[in-house]
Amino acid sequence: MKNRILTVLCASALSCVHAQDDARTAALTNADNARVSAMLHPDSAALGAALSDEMRYAHSNGIVDTKDSLIDTLLKGRTKYLSYDYEERKFTFPAPEIALMSGRAHIKAATASGEMDSVLSYLSVWRLEKGQWRFLAWQSCRLPVAKP
Repeated sequence: MKNRILTVLCASALSCVHAQDDARTAALTNADNARVSAMLHPDSAALGAALSDEMRYAHSNGIVDTKDSLIDTLLKGRTKYLSYDYEERKFTFPAPEIALMSGRAHIKAATASGEMDSVLSYLSVWRLEKGQWRFLAWQSCRLPVAKP
């Protein structure tokens, strides 16, 4: 009898954790979709809401932006994201108010030095700040072009 109760309690606890992760994943997916939209169509208010004040964005070319420098670059058109398509995007939760997002993205952007069309492997960090998931960090690297 004790084993059955323990089994039911464990199953119930796992079900709650899974439901909580599903809810956080949905909230993060929505938050990230809003961030990507604000980067494709630069909007100061939307970017300000999506990005953490402590954000660190390390581009695949080694340039590192802060929240202010990234917003400035996007609003002034020094970098223009043309497309931003995820090939893979998954979330894990190493701590209650921290989420890691990882995967691959096909990103096209235009800068003063030309257009970039790359598939990137990335890791980003999201943090729950005052009840809202905010984009805290990004690190990416270009993947080699697939050979036919």
